[in-house]
Amino acid sequence: MAEVKRQADIGPRPSGSRELELARNHIVSVLEPLGWEVERQEFSDQTPRGPIKFANIIARFSADGARPVPTNTQRAILCSHYDTKRYSTIRFVGANDGASSTGALLEAARVLALNPALASKIELVFFDGEEAIVQFTEEDGFYGSKHYAKAQRDSKRNSQFVFGVLWDMIGGADLTITLPPDSPPEVANGILASATAVGTRQHFTYFDRQIGDDHVPLNVIARIPTVDLIDMSYQWWHTQDDTLDRLSPASLEKIGQTTLHYLQTKLK
Repeated sequence: MAEVKRQADIGPRPSGSRELELARNHIVSVLEPLGWEVERQEFSDQTPRGPIKFANIIARFSADGARPVPTNTQRAILCSHYDTKRYSTIRFVGANDGASSTGALLEAARVLALNPALASKIELVFFDGEEAIVQFTEEDGFYGSKHYAKAQRDSKRNSQFVFGVLWDMIGGADLTITLPPDSPPEVANGILASATAVGTRQHFTYFDRQIGDDHVPLNVIARIPTVDLIDMSYQWWHTQDDTLDRLSPASLEKIGQTTLHYLQTKLK
């Protein structure tokens, strides 16, 4: 939760902003001392407001401390976006929508580093440009995940990944994870089984319609079966009231416990 607060305290963090660079630098400053090797996947893309520079943060871990870290040991992707929606009319700090999953992913990095063999099988990805610059369309939004997915497909590295788990808006005090109805069945069922095993099953259900998020490019472009753990019942989504006081550390813990159980079970 302290890492969530650090992200939110930076303020609005839209893609291409100085504030997002501050957030990016902090993420790297946490990952590297934990033993993760960080790649900044930088690229530019055309948006409704002209070209913008983006940067995904990719972190990998070596089981034996080798440098550079091998890129062929990873079997699963654990990811989140770290940008916030840009507004000219409100001050949007995205405590849940951007900060919650980013902070939790940094805590996951710490916990995973305690188990180097498991950590070496996981690729952590912090996506830039999840939010649309103006409005979600086929061309606007999910810039970072599209670029990452295309890179995995084009390098044929996608074939080494068994599954992915995306976190987005996972900190709400009244937590209800609304899985997209088209979630890859094997991954979704595995997550639900892990939720049952760790006692969090009551916080999971299915949403009543499709959800656009960073899991879509991973599924469609990279063909990596990826589930989206997202709380679409969060009533302060994309409002100025998406603030820290709406969140609970217990919610982050429940999602972390459930996901880590699934990672350990599937990546034995």
